[in-house]
Amino acid sequence: MDELPAHPALDAARAHCESLEEALGRFRRHGLDRIADWGGRLADVLSGGGRLLAAGNGGSAAQAQHLTAELVGRYRRERRAYSALALHAETSSVTAIGNDYGFDHVYARQVTAHGRPGDILMLLSTSGRSANLIAAAVTARQAGLRVWALTGRGPNPLAEAAHEALCVDADSTATVQETHLVAVHLLCECFDTAVSTPLARRTVLTHGSTP
Repeated sequence: MDELPAHPALDAARAHCESLEEALGRFRRHGLDRIADWGGRLADVLSGGGRLLAAGNGGSAAQAQHLTAELVGRYRRERRAYSALALHAETSSVTAIGNDYGFDHVYARQVTAHGRPGDILMLLSTSGRSANLIAAAVTARQAGLRVWALTGRGPNPLAEAAHEALCVDADSTATVQETHLVAVHLLCECFDTAVSTPLARRTVLTHGSTP
């Protein structure tokens, strides 16, 4: 029997899946410690009355809003609501600021309005080069917020502007975004685990017991 000809769409789908598997493998080896650490620290900040601000552009905006929705609502288990705002979802503010001050300022000005010292700003970008996110990071640091970035391959300007960054090593935007979604879910998983763990036990698990 003659071999069936290769199907271009199927070949593309297989290549996409292989790229994602490779990116997730690298993320599993090099990113899980940071996500677990972020989850615990986010639990400390939000449980203490602090707030998470999150932002991105395009698909990354959707990822940022996914994260805040899981915190205000719930991820898996029932728990109290926590304060988290997706800045791009403030459409009247975004369009007013963009119209009056320019698109590069749509997040920085909201950080000035809503951020408080000790809050966390999470910025998502596949390129790590979005001027409005870099401006938000700079503004947040000046205001005393902690800045975390989820980006594509590093080094990149946003990762350098943030206090801490998790850079996904992948060639395509789609693969970076898909890995970011896994990171968002794992962050929520680690957050939920942390808020359900007594603080004293969390401190021991994170820092080790005091001699």
